Amino acid sequence: MSEPIYQKMYTTLFNAITDALAQLEAQDLPAAQETLRQAQQTTEDLYLEAP
Repeated sequence: MSEPIYQKMYTTLFNAITDALAQLEAQDLPAAQETLRQAQQTTEDLYLEAP
């Protein structure tokens, strides 16, 4: 049984936010921005592709 789409979306966003916070702490703003952009695109794709 596959996990519900909202769980996959939540996990994707949570992990990206965790990574972005670490990048911000390291003062790597461009990397943090890219991490969040990619997470946003990935979760949007997951939503649009869901049955």
